Amino acid sequence: MPFARRPLSPVRRRAAQALAVTGAAALLLTGCGSSGSSSSGSSTAASPAADAAGGGSAGGKRTVKDATGKAVEVPAEPKRILTLTQEDLDAVLALGVKPVGITNGQGLAEPPAYLKDKVQGVPVVGNLLQPVMDKVIAAKPDLILAGDMQDEQVLKQLREITPATLVTMAPTDDWKLAFRGIGNAVNKLDQADKVIGDYEAKAAKAGGELAGNKGAAVSIVRWNPTGPSWMEKKQFASGVALDMGLTRPAAQDKDGNAHSPALSLEKLDELDGDWLFLSTLTDDGKAALKEVQSKPAYQELGAVKNNHTVTVDGSVWSTRGGPLAADVVIGDIVKALGAN
Repeated sequence: MPFARRPLSPVRRRAAQALAVTGAAALLLTGCGSSGSSSSGSSTAASPAADAAGGGSAGGKRTVKDATGKAVEVPAEPKRILTLTQEDLDAVLALGVKPVGITNGQGLAEPPAYLKDKVQGVPVVGNLLQPVMDKVIAAKPDLILAGDMQDEQVLKQLREITPATLVTMAPTDDWKLAFRGIGNAVNKLDQADKVIGDYEAKAAKAGGELAGNKGAAVSIVRWNPTGPSWMEKKQFASGVALDMGLTRPAAQDKDGNAHSPALSLEKLDELDGDWLFLSTLTDDGKAALKEVQSKPAYQELGAVKNNHTVTVDGSVWSTRGGPLAADVVIGDIVKALGAN
């Protein structure tokens, strides 16, 4: 089974652009106009858009559109939600919902560390976007949130377990848009809007209190076994930094949600900035970072000379995320820049 693009490489991103026109906005297109879209769950009626499209509600059901534009009938008040990605898990936890099944974090053999205490006792049904079908069946889900799953065979199998299986994000979706779409899918759109509003207020406040580091240029880098890649401006952690009023180094000022190709030693200067946030996802990546830290090309970086390098959790900083991950990023930045 192919592994998901997390984030997209520059080459594969171009192919994904055609899919992005629907995106998580489709999740908001249908169902969000109903009185049942609030966190109170007082109604199971679908939106006028759903009725016009031949959808609607019946027997406690709502019709929503997933991130591919597919109309999907979901429970009006889902009770047994299963998530296949870290960002889906982050989203439902932020909305106060504990799922009945989850997957391991990207590149991990366990759930992401920042969420582990919130999912104690929840069955793991496989690795990220790689569910073990017997385990999915055992979880008895009434709604499956399938992230950016693109394997049609896997989606077919999941929909045989429950037709209420939704692709929750297109390859280039903004995390806030995807989160609101998930909020609509679980009939908590009003609550999702409040979570986003609270996050944006917190990010702006935290960024405004960074004193001498206010507006600093932050370099956001994932170190892979083949070398480092910096994150574009719309990648998850990059977006959080921008919401805090921070900037990106000139070499990283690219308006996308992918990452650069792995850089050679000759191009390490692209990593420099006022601050350098470094993450890895695998032991091989950690070894590659450790090896290069003794080399002149790394030691000559301004951020390194100024002791402005910060090691952060790759499962938060180098992947897609949600409100809980965004809170971690804000905390990491405040801890580093606020103390200087």
